[in-house]
Amino acid sequence: MNLSPDNIPAADLTLLLKKHMSEMGPVTSLDLNAANVTRLDFSAANPLLTLENLQNTQTFTEVVNRMLREKAAEVGVGGYLEHRVIYRRSGLFNELSEARSLHLGIDIWAPAGTTVFSPLPAVVHSFQDNANFGDYGPTIILQHQLDGISFYTLYGHLNRASLQNLETGKVIAKSEKIAEFGPYPENGDWPPHLHFQVMADLQGLSGDYAGVCKPSEKEIFAAICPNPNLILQSRHLT
Repeated sequence: MNLSPDNIPAADLTLLLKKHMSEMGPVTSLDLNAANVTRLDFSAANPLLTLENLQNTQTFTEVVNRMLREKAAEVGVGGYLEHRVIYRRSGLFNELSEARSLHLGIDIWAPAGTTVFSPLPAVVHSFQDNANFGDYGPTIILQHQLDGISFYTLYGHLNRASLQNLETGKVIAKSEKIAEFGPYPENGDWPPHLHFQVMADLQGLSGDYAGVCKPSEKEIFAAICPNPNLILQSRHLT
């Protein structure tokens, strides 16, 4: 696959993804349009998200499961450009000037072991275990090409086995299994879920890219990271 350098703003990438929506394969083994899927709220409006409930991952997991039960659902989705309080649990996001709290991807909350696929043909750009508490844990970044233009997808909170037998430049077929949702603590110490993000430009980074930004940086990062639902196409997020 002949991949071009980063050269496309998110507005143009949005149009490109819309043009090719019918070609997208699934990102997970879950049907994100099923009746057992619901949108979850991780903003300050959710009274369950107390600091006490967030600090311990087992307790946080029980909170997520309660949120799902209350909506008679088994899978949770959402979070693109959501102003969240859940990052208070980790000093990784709490910078002195302004905390990072604006989410740049879409999360899919489902059991550890859930299969992850590449939605399009790709090559492995990079991968690493971002092992800080509250970080991505095992992470894979794929590089794709449509109409001669390259862009990237990021998969965070995987299990460590997902990083085995990977190498930069490895060719990945559309709908090929690339990973599984990880359990805590190896997934960055989160309730099991997949962080899925699209980037027009990696800004020279490898194996990692910000999944959360400062609210004051919304315009900057939204111009790099278009809505991942252009690929996921869940009716629960429209």
